[in-house]
Amino acid sequence: MKHDTIAAIATALGESALNIIRISGADAFEQMQKIWRGPRLDAVPSHTVHYGHIIDGTTVIDEVLLSVFHPPRTFTTEPVVEISCHGGPFVASTILELLISHGVRLAEKGEFTERAFLHGRIDLSQAESIVDIIAARSRLSLELATKGLDGNVRTLIERFRNDVLAIVAQIEVNIDYPEYDDVAELTTDVVLPRIETLIQRLEEVLKRAQDGQVIREGVKTAIIGRPNVGKSSLLNALIGEDKAIVTEIQGTTRDLVEASVTFGGITLHLIDTAGIREAADQVEKIGIEKAKQALDQAELILFVLDNNVPLSDEDEHLLALTAHKKRLIIINKIDLESKIGRHFEESIPLSALNKTHLEALQARIRETVLSGSLALEEHTYVSNARHIACLRQAKSSLIEARQSALAHMPVDMVELDLKQAWSTLGEIIGDTKDTALLDALFSRFCLGK
Repeated sequence: MKHDTIAAIATALGESALNIIRISGADAFEQMQKIWRGPRLDAVPSHTVHYGHIIDGTTVIDEVLLSVFHPPRTFTTEPVVEISCHGGPFVASTILELLISHGVRLAEKGEFTERAFLHGRIDLSQAESIVDIIAARSRLSLELATKGLDGNVRTLIERFRNDVLAIVAQIEVNIDYPEYDDVAELTTDVVLPRIETLIQRLEEVLKRAQDGQVIREGVKTAIIGRPNVGKSSLLNALIGEDKAIVTEIQGTTRDLVEASVTFGGITLHLIDTAGIREAADQVEKIGIEKAKQALDQAELILFVLDNNVPLSDEDEHLLALTAHKKRLIIINKIDLESKIGRHFEESIPLSALNKTHLEALQARIRETVLSGSLALEEHTYVSNARHIACLRQAKSSLIEARQSALAHMPVDMVELDLKQAWSTLGEIIGDTKDTALLDALFSRFCLGK
């Protein structure tokens, strides 16, 4: 475990009113005192702010406010000092260089949070929630991340682990004292129903996790259709700006146009594609090939049809091509005479150019990408991809345990799978010795966090 004193600029460098420099470590107060003109830091109360100056010998560098935090009630559980200095890259960098010259080490990415984890202040799921809070793009994603930081995910996982451990304990008693239980009765009458219950509970969590991922990461959404049906107009209408070029000339969109928009707590990562058709132009062919790739990767298809034009063979081909995808059919240009000649069940009529009925489209998108109504107050939503992968792996181990129990395998074989499930769940909250995993996770943090 690292015990040296570290420092980093915790705010983005650039012209600003203030910058914050964070220092943490066993001798943070002592090191800070070397460049501080003000009250002694080890003598002032914790969680207080003090006025003074940063000095280099006799030269005043800056007039600052110093926040002092005594252990263990700090983020890292170590002595912590935060310097609020004037903004701009030069002042903050000068103070940081001064600290380093006196023996303080420049912090690595995520090292403050890593120390909080290593010192037991937070678990790994809470640490990852900090990244999610910083990256949040909607109120829903922020609420989800905040609940993770509050320990909701940890509580959920600990309950699962305790229940798995209770079954393991029952088996251990049988192994050590076989005269108390018949092995067949233990597996079929006692262990098997409890494993079944755990699997069902995990399935419920994984089902809600789909919604959690949608809230956290957004939805890859491709706008598909043949040329000139209004795909670019729809993208512009959804994002509220003229990002894609709109003309009456077919094949105007040659390359992918990407944008993101958030409504109702759901973020769509939109891709306006080239109209898919047989094309002779080489540049348009490349755009159409990219459109097909975007279609393959998309999690949601907004399929646009022109209300003012009869349905074509190209439309029918695209409908068949996208039939296996999660798809919404949009009948565009409803302000014009209807010539499409076919009714589509549950299609969404609108005018992208006039921005009419966009609210109905947004509501349908939300209904389509979410599995049900959100209940953040009632349930814990797991949204982190690593956590979900661990939950699926733990479920697989429990299924293996169930199969062993049904086959009346030796009870210690059932126990091995249960222990694997318990261990895999532990990886979510950081009950692991995998240092490579920890290094990879904390490297995703920004400096000073």
